[in-house]
Amino acid sequence: MNKIDEKYKALFTPWKIGNVEIKNRIVMCPMGGTSLFGWFELTGCHFDKEAAKLFLERAKNNVGLIIPGIAPLKDTFWGKWLWQNPKMFEELKVFMDELHKTGAKLFIQLTAGMGRSWAITELVAPLHKNKFTRALVKPIIDTSHELASPSAQPSRWAHDIECPEMTKEQILEIIEAFAKTAKLCKEAGVDGVEVHAVHEGYLLDQFAIEFFNKRQDEYGGSFENRYRFATEVVKAIKKECGKDFPVSLRYSVESKMKGFCEGAMPGEDYIEVGRNMEESEKAARYLQDAGYDMLNADNGTYDSWYWAHPPMYMPENCNLDDVAHIKKFVDIPVVCAGRMDAEVGAKAVAEGRIDAVGVARQFLVDPRWVTKLIDNRLEDIKPCICCHSGCFNFSSSKGHANTQDLTDTMGLSRCALNPETMQSKKYSVKPAKKQKNIAVIGGGIGGMEAAILCAKRGHKVTLYEKSGSLGGVFVAAAAPSFKEKDRALITWYIRELSKQPVEVKLNTEVKDVKALGADEVIVATGAVAKNIPVKGSEKAVEAVDYLLGTKEVGETVAVIGGGLTGCEIAYDLYLKGKKPIIVEMQDDLVTTKGVCLANTSYLRDFFKTNKVPVYLETSLSEIKDSSVVIKDKDGKTTEVSVDSVILSVGYNPAPLAKKSRHIHLIGDAAEVGNLRTVIWGAWDTCMKL
Repeated sequence: MNKIDEKYKALFTPWKIGNVEIKNRIVMCPMGGTSLFGWFELTGCHFDKEAAKLFLERAKNNVGLIIPGIAPLKDTFWGKWLWQNPKMFEELKVFMDELHKTGAKLFIQLTAGMGRSWAITELVAPLHKNKFTRALVKPIIDTSHELASPSAQPSRWAHDIECPEMTKEQILEIIEAFAKTAKLCKEAGVDGVEVHAVHEGYLLDQFAIEFFNKRQDEYGGSFENRYRFATEVVKAIKKECGKDFPVSLRYSVESKMKGFCEGAMPGEDYIEVGRNMEESEKAARYLQDAGYDMLNADNGTYDSWYWAHPPMYMPENCNLDDVAHIKKFVDIPVVCAGRMDAEVGAKAVAEGRIDAVGVARQFLVDPRWVTKLIDNRLEDIKPCICCHSGCFNFSSSKGHANTQDLTDTMGLSRCALNPETMQSKKYSVKPAKKQKNIAVIGGGIGGMEAAILCAKRGHKVTLYEKSGSLGGVFVAAAAPSFKEKDRALITWYIRELSKQPVEVKLNTEVKDVKALGADEVIVATGAVAKNIPVKGSEKAVEAVDYLLGTKEVGETVAVIGGGLTGCEIAYDLYLKGKKPIIVEMQDDLVTTKGVCLANTSYLRDFFKTNKVPVYLETSLSEIKDSSVVIKDKDGKTTEVSVDSVILSVGYNPAPLAKKSRHIHLIGDAAEVGNLRTVIWGAWDTCMKL
């Protein structure tokens, strides 16, 4: 503690939730996929040893309070209630005894459900739409139960699916299940429970928000009726577990909603259709008086998902002012989450604006970041870049439900930057059986990851980079102003590489891999931009050249390609005061699977709010000196005046050599992907060498 910087010391003071004392003000917030009772497994709920391992490592590294990810009160598959599985709670007790040795505390988060926010997948949606198949699969997965909402309404993810209205009997079943499950948690030594949630547009929040709740019974209509479900839950838990057993509530201060599937931008002047601040001031006090002992707070719903799951485009500490405001209206502790910076969070705690700082995905990237903060080793903390591509890549575009692969849905809360997170059986650093001379060609993220990992395993590694610096194409990707965490990641990699016995040869272009005399060669030479066969294409600026600043662009800029890179370029142009125009052949922006809806919906909402011209289902026909000719799906051509054109139409792998027994291709040199495929692919290769 003596090493810790003065500006962070407020984070390392004790506080209480009810009668439970927490040793410091850092809360590991819940993340879907980290439930101690498993997540979305076909075998049903069970004590999840992988999640337990995750939490125990973080507990040993000085987190104060841990809140695992949502535990559905009823299994998604087979429909068994949690409280009907006593063996699971026996295993939980053993784990809690071990965790308490670290001095950390743990609350179990229990969910009433998702309702219209249930991320129904492209695979499951057709089964639900057909009455026959819906009945057929009901014993395995009851889609009507999962989608049940306060009132009949469209699904957030599949707009052509109508979610059924939840019956009063179902409501009472859920309230009873909260109480019974909480009691089992208490008996297992859990320090408290968190109710999920009047938050993020999940089921209890849908009941609380008039926009979603059109019921005519005692659970709809008036303020008291809309919040009745949430208050009856806490009263039932307290009745079963005693008034001294702490119950936290996951809470969204404001909904940040302009309408169905339309969120509000930071700083935007808009009319709130969800919970506004005036109602939130009343609701926070009302929920406290009902029995809740803490508010674990941020903002947003699935219609404004970027507030609850901030991508890199959102400001740091984006929810702090709203959460700090709501603390004025309650006497219970209030935690704030949402891209929280440790220094800003510590200052807010010291000033009494909030009681603790909620952090989630940073714990997935670096399990020891709190210890490093205490030891004043901030430069050693591996930064989270808010990409969501490993932890929560539920993706969706026009006309599509959740397009995320089932394997990803079943494996949430993994990390693009840290393959070991929630995958320790598959990925772990093990000493090599035989030391080899390994050449890594390419000093981008993939090459550096491979070099670091091979060195840790005991190999002798030489890294070759043809330019004078490390980082590769990620230097361009990290160039926009909102990519400060990406730039920090490059710095982290260069520092981490310097700690390893790796010989780094800059300004060294390899032309013949055989001449290197290595036992194994890892080719991480990335990809090259695609060309499009249109007249005047030579007048365009390549995306990388724009991002690196090697070529200037004018005032009005046509961005050809509305994928993630194209949209980020358009966003960057707008922030610089220029006038971007997006031309995309697909029927929506960023249609790629695996890009989180929180990220893509921000970009779509931003362009819509700021009236950025977007031409969908449109192709580029010609680039002229001061215009582009574009053609829509009906064949109609339009000439649009522009000063410059940026091409962002994808990449092709550019491996230096062909794959063979001793030559291994990783990252974009093997197949164009994202940072997750680059890093995980490096591990897949290097662990076998």
